[in-house]
Amino acid sequence: LIQPAEQGISSRVLARSAGGNVTVFAFDAGQGLTEHTTAFDALALVVSGAITFNVGGAPTRAAAGSIVRLPANVPHAVDATETSRMLLIMMKDSAA
Repeated sequence: LIQPAEQGISSRVLARSAGGNVTVFAFDAGQGLTEHTTAFDALALVVSGAITFNVGGAPTRAAAGSIVRLPANVPHAVDATETSRMLLIMMKDSAA
C-alpha cells in the first residue's frame, strides 16, 4: 500500500470515522516523528522493520509484529532504526 520516501516518511489514511482512524506509515531508515502528544489513545503495530518508540521518556524497541500502546496526552516519539512500516490506530473517546 505504501513505500517509504528516500530519506523520508510516507503515510496514507486507510479509514476515518468519528470513532478514530487507521493510517499506515512507511519510514526510511533513520527517519521518525519528533516528540508530540495526541488527545487520543493509539495502538501502533509494526508491520515490518524495527522502530524505537519513546513513550513518556521510556524507550521501547519494537520489531515486526509488535504492538505498542500510545496513551492519550503522554509525549511520544518514533524512530525507525531500519526501513519500516507501521499501522497506527487512533481511538477517539466517543464520550469526549
